[in-house]
Amino acid sequence: MRILLAFCCAFLLQSCFPVAVAPNLSEGKVKKAKKFNRKLPNRYSYLFTDPKDANEFYAYVNTKYDLNHNYVEDNVRVLISNQAYYVSFYEVGKKTQTVNLLRPLANKLLEENGAPPVFNDDPFRDYGDTWYIALLITDEDFNDALHPDYKNYKDIKQFAASLHKEYYSMSNYKQATFTVEHN
Repeated sequence: MRILLAFCCAFLLQSCFPVAVAPNLSEGKVKKAKKFNRKLPNRYSYLFTDPKDANEFYAYVNTKYDLNHNYVEDNVRVLISNQAYYVSFYEVGKKTQTVNLLRPLANKLLEENGAPPVFNDDPFRDYGDTWYIALLITDEDFNDALHPDYKNYKDIKQFAASLHKEYYSMSNYKQATFTVEHN
């Protein structure tokens, strides 16, 4: 019984509790941007995980729409169902973090009993950033086209999903210039 109790205590001392978990959005999802990241506008956005290097989506949009590095992140004009819309994007990161509260507690108990601390590592563990692309799409009247009540919501969402899939599938963004606008 003591061995089982010692094993359970050792297991708990090694356990980490998640404080923040970066979601897996590799399939893409429409959500309120502000709820996902406080720095984003209070509009709906199409969010997806960006597995590529920094500024790759910038290079993709710049090449696909032949923007010559002018206004690439804001209000890129696209045609969806023969209507003009404007796409803006943000690259945002989220961290996955855990905390192990039992290790500092064990060290404190050992110190109170005159023994040196056993665990010298930081109880907080950061697993780095997971990067995401947040697409915001507006119509010519600056209406939120990704709002679920928007009149062409399905077409807009389909466009965002196709942009996401095309970006994932390409490594040479010159190929993107040959793709036809979504009509």
